[in-house]
Amino acid sequence: MTLVTPPIPRAAGSFPLIGHAIQLMRDNLGFIASLRQDYGPLVEITLQPGTRTVVVQDPDLIRTMLVDLAPTLDKGRFFEKMGHILGDSVVTAAGQEHVRKRRQLQPAFARAEIARYVDIMRNEVAAATDSWQPGQSLDVREAMVKLSLDMLAKTVFSGSLDEETFRRLRHDLSVVMTGVGARIMLPDWVERLPLPFNRRFNESRDAVRATIHQAVDDLQASGHDTGDMLSLLLRATDPDTGEPLTTNQICSEILTLAVAGTETTASVLSWILYELARHPDIEARVLAELDEVLGGRPIVFADVTQLPYLRRVVTEATRLHHTGWLVTRRTTTETRLGKWTLPAGTELAYCQHALHRDPALYSNPLVFDPDRWLDSAQPPPTGAFLPFGAGKHKCIGDHFALTELITAVATIVRAVRLDLPAGQTVRPVARATVRPRTLVMTVRPRQESARPAAA
Repeated sequence: MTLVTPPIPRAAGSFPLIGHAIQLMRDNLGFIASLRQDYGPLVEITLQPGTRTVVVQDPDLIRTMLVDLAPTLDKGRFFEKMGHILGDSVVTAAGQEHVRKRRQLQPAFARAEIARYVDIMRNEVAAATDSWQPGQSLDVREAMVKLSLDMLAKTVFSGSLDEETFRRLRHDLSVVMTGVGARIMLPDWVERLPLPFNRRFNESRDAVRATIHQAVDDLQASGHDTGDMLSLLLRATDPDTGEPLTTNQICSEILTLAVAGTETTASVLSWILYELARHPDIEARVLAELDEVLGGRPIVFADVTQLPYLRRVVTEATRLHHTGWLVTRRTTTETRLGKWTLPAGTELAYCQHALHRDPALYSNPLVFDPDRWLDSAQPPPTGAFLPFGAGKHKCIGDHFALTELITAVATIVRAVRLDLPAGQTVRPVARATVRPRTLVMTVRPRQESARPAAA
């Protein structure tokens, strides 16, 4: 019996040469969200002229794509462009190459290593909050980017870089993070134009790689183990050949981790602080739990699993404010996805941000409600909640990220209260991640009794 492939609708508004670029540049989140309202399980859009992109909108089909079809799919345009920009890494690799790289890097994200990172993370957060002045108008998004970069830099290079090099690295990484999102959205030919934006991006990316190269060379020459992630990567070996990572491989892994990890962490932290300011009752429950579990001491790794309400707050933030707005895969052979047969070379994409806000999947989806994640609550349908993806390409740093977020929030909210100006509504904007367009809050001191003792 011959399987009949139903037609896949094409989104309106495409133009020759640029496809749907105008809609994506004008309001990419709104455009992608509208597809869920106007079309069915699959809809075709044009990101790159000459390439067919099919947006997958049904949660069962998304899970099939990520889990069941994972061995037969490449990672697609989004990750391919990241690889071109940042170098080959576990994030951008597909197939057996991804499996190999993942096995190499897994020790860096083991429980024992994450436990050692918590003290570094907490100390960086405490240093940041100590620098905020009472009454200060704080650009929360920028503050969280700086904090995330500081946490990453200290985690990766805690014993490997001097302070001046740290400052240069933070600046260059910030430029790279901002530029990656734009380059992924735009047609390939734009990044070859002699524009100031492209020049700044290329200079900063090359400077980051040069800094990492120098740190690797210095650490290898010293023969010391500084206890940071860089030392661990230098010890990593290929599980099949026993060969160590090359300096170029280490550079690509750290650069990709910096862009993917710090950008998402900064965005989620910003959204959590925004929601706590909007919901004093939720903030009060977080503080009560912290007082009960921690008393007057700082958070340590063992506490991370003992804070169920704070964890639900973080989980709800990754639902309502998910940072991923377009994740891609690509068929390598003719592929059956549900009722549809897709030819080789078809780009597949899905949007976690739109998926997590679908009223067909969540009741009151735009309401920030941590208790929707109680064990007694009705769970979302399979494939409807994908904070870290699914299948063999699920984010390798998921436990690291959750630990970092819980540690940061627990430290910030006990040190300061961040007030939102009356009537302010913060809109999301999608660049490399979905982040607040503008989020300015006023710093207020928390009562001394709520502040943890020094570590």
